[in-house]
Amino acid sequence: MSVYILGIESSCDDTSAAVIEDTTILSNVIASQKVHAEFGGVVPELASRAHQQNIIPVIDTALKRAKINKNQLSAIAFTNGPGLLGSLLVGSSFAKAMAYSLDIPLIQVDHLQAHVLANFLQKPDNPKPVPSFPFLCLTVSGGHTLLLQVNDYFDMQRLGGTIDDAAGEAFDKAAKILGLPYPGGPVIDRYAKEGDPHRFQFAVSHLPGLDYSFSGLKTSFLYFVRDNLKKNPNFIEDNIHDLCASIQYAIVKSLTDKLIKALKHTECQDLVLAGGVSANSGLRDAATDIARRYHKNVFLPTLDLTTDNAAMIAVCGYFKYLQKDFVGVDIVPYSSERAR
Repeated sequence: MSVYILGIESSCDDTSAAVIEDTTILSNVIASQKVHAEFGGVVPELASRAHQQNIIPVIDTALKRAKINKNQLSAIAFTNGPGLLGSLLVGSSFAKAMAYSLDIPLIQVDHLQAHVLANFLQKPDNPKPVPSFPFLCLTVSGGHTLLLQVNDYFDMQRLGGTIDDAAGEAFDKAAKILGLPYPGGPVIDRYAKEGDPHRFQFAVSHLPGLDYSFSGLKTSFLYFVRDNLKKNPNFIEDNIHDLCASIQYAIVKSLTDKLIKALKHTECQDLVLAGGVSANSGLRDAATDIARRYHKNVFLPTLDLTTDNAAMIAVCGYFKYLQKDFVGVDIVPYSSERAR
């Protein structure tokens, strides 16, 4: 008998709802908040207000597109953290109320685990292979950079992570320095395709072990651009494609150097990318090349499943449903991994 899971994602500035049948996506609806663009980043108070406006129509649309009735749902899964507390409270409160009214199980989902498990989602009439345990996963987003050995659906061993800023934040900060619109990562990626990645050199961290650091790279880029603007006020405009290609190369190299090191010290045969930055074409190409060189299998989420979405919450909820891992309405959201 099929299991139908409604997933609700509200950890940051996207309100999303999805319905899956087992691991197959029936609908995946996302309402983005454009209000943050003029501020150059997410404003938490504005985000939570927008979630309140969006959550009912988004869930209603998800159910209609899935062509199922709410009474057919087996359970409701929601993001419980990490994320912005105000945003999380909107999604979790609605999930609790809906699950209670339907008398069905409530499942809390960790946002970072969901990004990893997005690689197990299937689309109708288009089955694809999935990674085998254990596998090596690089999870990269605006708020997180993690290198994981995934031994089972919920057994994820942290091998390394950023000690300061996330890779996605480095992309967005570089874009802001260049005067590019928010979110800057996709814009840098687009411009980088027409630039020379070796034109400019930027400091890449060489921390021991498998941890990352991007604060030095951000500072190096800021000072480089500032100093050259003093010499040539049109420096950014004259070199925008090469600047984007060079900073993208430095960020991707930082990520992949540790990825290669981890591959050499684990017995994982499968290499997996997850998170919003896994949409970056430079990182996807580099991961594919590494897998080829080291005779590994590579798994890349489709672009629509790289960013925050409820389908990944739902599939995480599906695997928890099979384990009967349910929670009560007294569950409290957490803002960070340390606060969990």
